[in-house]
Amino acid sequence: MSLDTRGQQQLSDNGTLGDTFYPAYQMLFDEDSDFVGSVEKKLSQARMADNVEMFLARALAVGIISGIALWLLGTFLGVVLVELFSLTGEELELLGITVSDSVAGIINMLKIPLLILITGLVFGAIGFAIGFGSLVSIPYFRANAREREINVLLSDAVSFMYALSVGGLNQLEILQAMAQADDTYGEVALEFQSLVLETEYFDTDYRTAVRNQALETPSDELSQFLTDMLSIINSGGDMTSFLEDQKEKHMRTARQEQEKMLETLELFGEMYMTLSLFPLLLIIILVIMSMMGNAQQMLIYGTVYVLIPLVGVGFLVLTSTVTQDSIGDGYLRPNSGEEDIVVDEGVGVFNLGLVERYTGEFSVFDRIKSREGTYELVGILAEPHYFFRDHPLLVLGLTIPISIVAVVAAVLLGFAPLQLEGPGGFIQNPVRSTFFWVYMPMYINFLPLTIFYEWNQRSRNAIVNNLSENLRKLASANDTGMTLLESIKVVSETSSGKLSEEFETIHAKVNYGTSLKQSLREFNNKYHVPRLARTVKLIAEAQEASSQIQDVLSTAAQASENQDDIDRDRKSRTRMQVVIILMTYLTLLGVMALLKTQFLDVMSGLATQASGSSSSAAGGGQFGGNVDTEALSMLFFHAVTLQAILSSFIAGYIREVKIAAGVKFAVVLQTIALAVWIAVG
Repeated sequence: MSLDTRGQQQLSDNGTLGDTFYPAYQMLFDEDSDFVGSVEKKLSQARMADNVEMFLARALAVGIISGIALWLLGTFLGVVLVELFSLTGEELELLGITVSDSVAGIINMLKIPLLILITGLVFGAIGFAIGFGSLVSIPYFRANAREREINVLLSDAVSFMYALSVGGLNQLEILQAMAQADDTYGEVALEFQSLVLETEYFDTDYRTAVRNQALETPSDELSQFLTDMLSIINSGGDMTSFLEDQKEKHMRTARQEQEKMLETLELFGEMYMTLSLFPLLLIIILVIMSMMGNAQQMLIYGTVYVLIPLVGVGFLVLTSTVTQDSIGDGYLRPNSGEEDIVVDEGVGVFNLGLVERYTGEFSVFDRIKSREGTYELVGILAEPHYFFRDHPLLVLGLTIPISIVAVVAAVLLGFAPLQLEGPGGFIQNPVRSTFFWVYMPMYINFLPLTIFYEWNQRSRNAIVNNLSENLRKLASANDTGMTLLESIKVVSETSSGKLSEEFETIHAKVNYGTSLKQSLREFNNKYHVPRLARTVKLIAEAQEASSQIQDVLSTAAQASENQDDIDRDRKSRTRMQVVIILMTYLTLLGVMALLKTQFLDVMSGLATQASGSSSSAAGGGQFGGNVDTEALSMLFFHAVTLQAILSSFIAGYIREVKIAAGVKFAVVLQTIALAVWIAVG
């Protein structure tokens, strides 16, 4: 079945479900109620093509179906509870009160149907709440996600509009250009697309369209911006001056939002320092309880293999709700009128360009595609290090099979045991066993990934680091009367670094017949950094109107400098959080090592002395006799290993808002943990 057929069938099923339960919607909801109005507004803000009646009818259907399913489950559990815990005897005691035989008879007669009824109703209500609530919450979550993205991109979007206004575009042209920039400004551009489409297809004047969009957008900041812009349009004010003021305002707002986020991260860093030590304290308490004769071995296992990962993953999820990642993939794509232009994005061997549009029609295009695929593959094999530099995560496709083969070989050779206890098991050889099961695959996968990921980041940062300075030089050169192309040539000759080399390449491409806009697009897509894409988009659009765009270049430089300040502040503030996380881990590692050497080894020696002395054998089994020191040594080592992995990825995510940034920390911390345990183990 094709994708279109499956989509049509799904829509048909949803429509049938909504039609079936539409009478239930009419019976339970008032169309003028606040709840229905709120859901309708969120559907619009989330850009979901559903009317509120059918959406809520489907939500009721899902809720009722899940409620019936859980009601049946609850009824079954009620029957099971009655069979397992049915009360017997002539007398019953309820809440410490002894009841008479007659009352007990009534209770015995009603307890089974009441228990079954109550469990069924409770589970049914829970099922309905889960089914109905999960579906109704979808537009709320999507609208909130769109609001977050709009607020992040609004500062750059206003700078883009100001640059276009300085370049000579009128109000309508600015709105249309903003609507076409969805590859760079994402959800902000989609809001302007709705505005433009309303004027084109619904015969609405653009003032009314701006007013309507101000009411429908999920972002309060964008709503205020559109409202202020509408007042300028109605009063005939200077749009350029208004956009300049708004640009300054939203740059300040972006810095303030960054400041609040960093303060929250500082709070989270202090929280993590406390939470990460909680499993250590719990392990110590459980070990002491075991010494006192209350064996809690399974609780220790649960603390190491369940609680520590849960705390780390939970904190990582909590951090992700606060941090602001880069919006967009950084690629600039052609407009609707540029069908002959293909963007080189992704892996070249899987994206062969324009020929893919014509394969299947003529055999010659199939041969061209085959030859092109072979050419791309030969290029990858000739220089694999550059391929993995540009696509670092793809190196896992090579290292994961190698690590699997290495683990299988270690198992066959007897270095990686499969049993927990016994000769050669995990407990008897914790360091060797854990090395071959955890550390060896980790080194095989993480070391190449670290090298290529850091190489990729350095090559991309080499472009961004000098961007503001070179934009200022371009603006100064363009202000003297040079064209933009001449300015690019001058800056490439008077500057050094990777960006100046790219400027020289752009100048050479234009001289050989490529348009300046296409050359800028190819330069951007080579590195596909979202921040760079917004700058290149601004310049590429403005240069089509005029070659004298010094004000546009100055605006781009100012926006880039503002982003530099934000990034610099973020790095300095998050550096302290990373230090706190790493020092907390090293503290935990030191405490675990001291427990191993000063506690477990001593307890093991005492147990040996007690077992060797017949006079103290009876007493030795009472205090510390239940402590399996070898198992605890393995658990301590696994605890510091898991904590190293989790702390590394948390530190990397806080530092760069990317999970892969924690790989380098994982290699270092794991190596420290292994070296320490080899010394103390």
